Amino acid sequence: MSKTNVRRHALEKCRSVKETQKNQNFFTRNLKKVYPIGLQKSSSSLSLSSISLSLSQNSNDSSQADSLSPLDEKISLALRLISPRDRREPTIASKPLQQHQPPTSPPTTEPEELKRCNWITKNSDNAYIEFHDECWGVPAYDDNKLFELLAMSGLLMDYNWTEILKRKETLREVFAGFDANTVAKMEEKEIMEIASNKALSLADSRVMCIVDNAKCITKIVKECGSFSSYIWGYVNHKPIINRYKYPRNVPLRSPKAEILSKDLVKRGFRFVGPVIVHSFMQAAGLTIDHLVDCYRHSECVSLAERPWRHI
Repeated sequence: MSKTNVRRHALEKCRSVKETQKNQNFFTRNLKKVYPIGLQKSSSSLSLSSISLSLSQNSNDSSQADSLSPLDEKISLALRLISPRDRREPTIASKPLQQHQPPTSPPTTEPEELKRCNWITKNSDNAYIEFHDECWGVPAYDDNKLFELLAMSGLLMDYNWTEILKRKETLREVFAGFDANTVAKMEEKEIMEIASNKALSLADSRVMCIVDNAKCITKIVKECGSFSSYIWGYVNHKPIINRYKYPRNVPLRSPKAEILSKDLVKRGFRFVGPVIVHSFMQAAGLTIDHLVDCYRHSECVSLAERPWRHI
């Protein structure tokens, strides 16, 4: 190789080294602008993701006064594109909204409606339903209670059970709780006051009938010890348990009612025909005429099968 060629080759090599150093200085100077914290030599190389993260954190730094040159922007953009995306925890806004669901309560089951005798319907008055559920067919042993039921049964000549039961409290008030001794002593003035009571709408003959029956009861008490003992003696002191399935099977009168009716008439009682007396026996629990599928049938039977409770 000639000296001229050797000199030219050395000059070109020197020029190439200078240009390389110049480019390195330029890249370092611009990289410091983009990444101002500086690059330090380390045994482990910086990952592109850490550089990209630093760039993104410092891109909004208001203390950085100088603006980036076009070349700086290209370098920053290139680093962002090749760096992995940040793994960020989803914010509250990015999480799917969970609709608020009210706590589910167990389905409420309505209590099963009680099965009653067929003549108790949805249109029945509450007074009549209460009478069916609490009194009708329950053995009654108290003299005053028996007198009350006998008097109300006698009013079936003019009213039905619902109309009578609505007057029950007023009847108890004007007839002194159906104490036979007190009612038997009522005079004409008291009888007329009761007959004029508009809440009762009773004819004076009906009032007089109740007073006369009270007098008869006082005589039976003297003879038999109590009105209860006399009444229950006609069924051997034990309720008659019937097992009727249909309303048509329930009779309006019975042999026992006919026998008792005749004796009551013989003793001076009024308005005590066989039908009235049988209604009285049903109400007082001397005979149990609840239908077999009525819930009160088994309850009244259990009361009827207890030992006789008359005192």
